[in-house]
Amino acid sequence: NTNRGALFKNEKTKDSQPDYTGKIDFEGTEYRIASWIKTSKNGKPFMSLSVEKLEGEGKSAPAAQDFSQDIPF
Repeated sequence: NTNRGALFKNEKTKDSQPDYTGKIDFEGTEYRIASWIKTSKNGKPFMSLSVEKLEGEGKSAPAAQDFSQDIPF
């Protein structure tokens, strides 16, 4: 579903984890989205969002390679 997404309640084990997580497809590119429920200085509730581009459907970013053994000094 292009230009659509969903958030689901997250089973948190730490307070720093998002309250909701999900995915969104924007113009054919899939993103992970996270949301934290916060309170403004004026006492009004709001959602803080984070968006991260996924490297591929169901895939995580490739692991970093350690080239330290190849350095001659």
